[in-house]
Amino acid sequence: MIKKRLIKLLSHAKKYIVYQVLFQWLALLCQVLIVAKIAGIIKDLFEKNLDIPGTRGAAIIILAAVAARFVCDYLSGKASFGASADVKQILRVKIHEKLLRLGASYREKISSAELVQMSVEGVEQLEIYFGKYLSQFIYSMIAPITLFVILFPVNAPASLVLLVCVPLIPAAIVAVQKIAKRLLSKYWGIYTQLGDSFLENLQGLTTLKIYEADGEKSRAMDEESERFRRITMKVLTMQLNSISVMDIVAYGGAALGMIVALFQFAGGGVDLKGVIMIILLASEFFIPLRLLGSFFHIAMNGMAASDKIFDFLDLPEPKQGGKRLPKRAFDISLEQVSFGYQEERLILQDVSMEIPSGSFVSVVGLSGSGKSTIAGILMGRNRGFKGKIHFGDISLKEIEEESLMEQVTLVKHDSYLFGGTIRENLLLGNPKATEKEMERVLWQVNLLGFVQEQKGLDTILLESGSNLSGGQRQRLSLARALLHDSPVYIFDEATSNIDMESEALIMKVIYSLAKTKTVFMISHRLANVTGSDCIYMLKDGRVSECGTHEELMGQGKAYAKLFMEQKALEEYGLREGGNLRESK
Repeated sequence: MIKKRLIKLLSHAKKYIVYQVLFQWLALLCQVLIVAKIAGIIKDLFEKNLDIPGTRGAAIIILAAVAARFVCDYLSGKASFGASADVKQILRVKIHEKLLRLGASYREKISSAELVQMSVEGVEQLEIYFGKYLSQFIYSMIAPITLFVILFPVNAPASLVLLVCVPLIPAAIVAVQKIAKRLLSKYWGIYTQLGDSFLENLQGLTTLKIYEADGEKSRAMDEESERFRRITMKVLTMQLNSISVMDIVAYGGAALGMIVALFQFAGGGVDLKGVIMIILLASEFFIPLRLLGSFFHIAMNGMAASDKIFDFLDLPEPKQGGKRLPKRAFDISLEQVSFGYQEERLILQDVSMEIPSGSFVSVVGLSGSGKSTIAGILMGRNRGFKGKIHFGDISLKEIEEESLMEQVTLVKHDSYLFGGTIRENLLLGNPKATEKEMERVLWQVNLLGFVQEQKGLDTILLESGSNLSGGQRQRLSLARALLHDSPVYIFDEATSNIDMESEALIMKVIYSLAKTKTVFMISHRLANVTGSDCIYMLKDGRVSECGTHEELMGQGKAYAKLFMEQKALEEYGLREGGNLRESK
């Protein structure tokens, strides 16, 4: 069971495998020497020809051989560790490099949960394959031949019997492999599915609790866990049965060789020293293959994991452009852009927009109209679009992703804050930012006072910034974006799900930013976009209206209707809130 592509990919680790086999083979020669000297001493003792000086010399040789074998075993283990460490590093670098080449659109190809499982558990499974299995596979072929060459002059019939029985173990392994391959492929599929479900339920635990749906999801997880338990039990049963078969073959073959040697000894075909050597070394014919069998099942699991890894490494990569955007303002245009995750359901259809340099352009529309999809396309996250998109005179498909990220900053309603300090999160926006610059952007978003009341820039943030309020998290994300200082800013529902005070403050910063930068804003709340230079109204994935706020209100169509509905709802909410306070 040798996977050529895997060996080729990890060719650097082959030297460690060679070292392992060499040291194992030298350890075997030491074992043969030890057995030969012990057999000689027993023969001399039995025949009363024991020579004290000769025995002392044999004892010294035995001790030296034991020490040499210990050193060889140690060096073999060290080489095994080297192979394992090398493999894990190389594979994870390959996965990371592939992920970088896939870029921001990687989620279109693979789920995050599957990627994590493959990078962690899948790579760990291959540690045994390279660290133990491959060297044992080669050594298992060499050891019986070496022993046969040594023992054949001692007694040919017994040596031949032992050698002939050896291939029975590989035959058993091959038979098991056919069953195991299908079983382990199914095992990894169920394992990945369970991981996906667990991660999804963990991320949505609060929502499940709110709607009291955690019990139902728990039952579903129990069912998936039970399926995983059953497939795991099948794998373990297969492993135990195959080990039993290999034990019968190994011990049966060794016993048969010993019986032949004893018959040869009784018939005078071999002397006492020879028969003792054959008896003591008979198991050495089979032990390497027996160990190979014990590594085989873990190696098979690793092979199934490698299939997943290679499927990922073989994913088609988006064509990376080599052009860089200029470090200055530029126009953005969308011409007849269509996009859909499924061919039969288009999210965007023939969308055309113009975002002039230095302008403030907004996109509005009902939920599901395709607003956020446009942001994903402009940031290179949704690659399979049709139509033309240009940044200046450069097509989006020709732009180097790194350059796109440098020149365009995306601020979402759920921009991620990492566990650590406020300083560390701000430095993501600009690693060269000074403390004064960080304090300036915190002042702009009205967070400086709060931060100074804590531990300053070294204030600790929990995972996702969960020790901050929703408004504080969003304002900190905005401060980080301001530090990035790019020519173009895209705000995707940046004021969603936060308090009115934070929303007003963020909109003030956005309008201020629009005086010097190109701002493209996606908003569900039309009151926030009234000062835009141009507003695009999306309906069912198409641009239904466009113009300034005044022009769209004058047309009296969908935009004007939605604006008035939202305004009436907001006024009603304020009126009811005031009445509630008065009644108290």
